[in-house]
Amino acid sequence: MNAPDAPLPRLAARRALAPPVTALDTPAPDAEAQAMLIRRVATARDRQAFAALFKYFAPRVKAYLRRAGLEPGEAEEVAQEVLLSLWRKAESFDPARAAPATWVFAIARNARIDRARRNHGLPGAPEPEEAEDELAPSAETLTLTAEREARVRGALGQLAPEQQKIVKLSFFSDTPHAAIASELNLPLGTVKSRIRLALAKLRAALEEVR
Repeated sequence: MNAPDAPLPRLAARRALAPPVTALDTPAPDAEAQAMLIRRVATARDRQAFAALFKYFAPRVKAYLRRAGLEPGEAEEVAQEVLLSLWRKAESFDPARAAPATWVFAIARNARIDRARRNHGLPGAPEPEEAEDELAPSAETLTLTAEREARVRGALGQLAPEQQKIVKLSFFSDTPHAAIASELNLPLGTVKSRIRLALAKLRAALEEVR
């Protein structure tokens, strides 16, 4: 028998929700590794395995929810609910029936529909699956995304530390240039110049690995 399913604190889940930069900074697990992590959550309530799944899937689920029309704050909240559902329902995952990503995004789709129904105060009819399929990334898309992220990680690693920091703040944390200048105690013009130079180096590095 499995250990009792102690609920994961909501605050811990909120803190674990990784911004996009985290997905770039850590290698993406392949489908087999994801399935193994889900099994560890299901059989041993392994929080380290859950954290790894959270770090990988949370930003992707949030991006899917944003494309589906949710506001940033609401998308983050629903993404947390989706990953907490993974924690609670890990035993129901069957790798013979679906890939891990397919299973997770099915949970996300249902959570999004449930949120829409609650927002409108109506039970509502299920939304067309075709529209959802266009929004949810396929397994092939996730694989290509992981490959692209690996190339970006490699390109970022070729930048000077100060350029890496500015790029991450600007593009992965959506920090305005003025706020970056204030945080790093740099003139605004210097920040913009470093961003331009860093992007030029990234483009050159990414062209080399094509």
